[in-house]
Amino acid sequence: MELLSVITCPACSHKTLEPMPTDACLYTYDCKRCAHRMKAIKGKCCVFCSYGSVPCPSAQDERVCSG
Repeated sequence: MELLSVITCPACSHKTLEPMPTDACLYTYDCKRCAHRMKAIKGKCCVFCSYGSVPCPSAQDERVCSG
């Protein structure tokens, strides 16, 4: 299981390597460069599944994110 994901900001394209929690979903994330607040896209469980290079641990395990 991969626990690092690169989040790409849809507003400024800045990329940040972030560790993923294994016990909770991350529903919002603020870009380190432009402060754009990313929210999970409808139909996706979290910001890692929405904007990350690797889906969250729950998705990797094919479980539904419980939040």
